[in-house]
Amino acid sequence: MCLGIPGQIIEITNVNHKLAIVDIGGVKREVNIACIVDEQHPPEACIGDWVLVHVGFAMNRINEQEAAETLQLFQELAAAQVGNRE
Repeated sequence: MCLGIPGQIIEITNVNHKLAIVDIGGVKREVNIACIVDEQHPPEACIGDWVLVHVGFAMNRINEQEAAETLQLFQELAAAQVGNRE
């Protein structure tokens, strides 16, 4: 099963290599954004975009509501796992 995690692009670190910093729940990671850029949406326009990150790549842009709902589900799953251990 593949799992994409929502994150928000906060900085473009290398336009030529299409690298950006994504904030994923407070953790900042450098990811490749080549899959989500094109002539109409160049790297510089990606700051603030919400994306699904999988194995170091931003795979798709998503809207903020989608990201918030998915992050909420992850938090509920984490809380349920902690509850099962207690």
